[in-house]
Amino acid sequence: MNKAKNDWFEYWFDTPYYHILYNHRNDSEAKFFMRNLRSFLQLKKGETILDLPCGKGRHAIFLNTQGFDVTGADLSSNSITAAKKYENKTLRFSVHDMRDSLFKKYHAIFNLFTSFGYFDDEETNENVLKKMKAGLLPNGHIVIDFLNIKKVESELIAEETIIKSDIHFLIKRHISEGLLIKNIYFEADGKQHHYTEKVQCLDLSKMETFAKNANLNIKHVFGDYNLTSFNPKTSNRLILILQ
Repeated sequence: MNKAKNDWFEYWFDTPYYHILYNHRNDSEAKFFMRNLRSFLQLKKGETILDLPCGKGRHAIFLNTQGFDVTGADLSSNSITAAKKYENKTLRFSVHDMRDSLFKKYHAIFNLFTSFGYFDDEETNENVLKKMKAGLLPNGHIVIDFLNIKKVESELIAEETIIKSDIHFLIKRHISEGLLIKNIYFEADGKQHHYTEKVQCLDLSKMETFAKNANLNIKHVFGDYNLTSFNPKTSNRLILILQ
């Protein structure tokens, strides 16, 4: 498969500014979600989990403290370098593109915090799911934690300024041709910067089609990290449990 060398996520996620802008991510909420998933999936200590993509490893590190054998993988080499200092015998990190095949099989594969639908075509989404399925042990699960696009569309903030570490990030959002597009402008280190995030506007119906084409079954659909039922109008998240 042809991969564009200038995919937005290849360079934006590898910058320090990305981590500055999103440093508000709630660790207690992430741990709460992981505990709920562990309990719901009835994962046993010692079982293997792949966190893909893992960023700097906050979910993977916590899961490892809970007794799981965890691999974190991410396309950003800078993020993996930061995560590797936490490695041990049952926690490892590596650079990996989710569009590529996996070399091991896992009891569970977690795709968290809207890390799906970055691509230019829908076929790639299906291929990613197929590769995840091929990386599952028998009776294993895939968890996709995606945004609820219906609610995002109804509450879209077209423009705002966010100040982090004395950097003024001007954020402009719009929806075009089935993509949620976020343009990010700021000045830092004596330079003007502009980065773009693009995520496909995928609703439950579209995800069901992808799952079917990847020969996966959506076993459960949740709308938040409490694992309550999904409501397309009010839920903050679209969380899928696939098998």
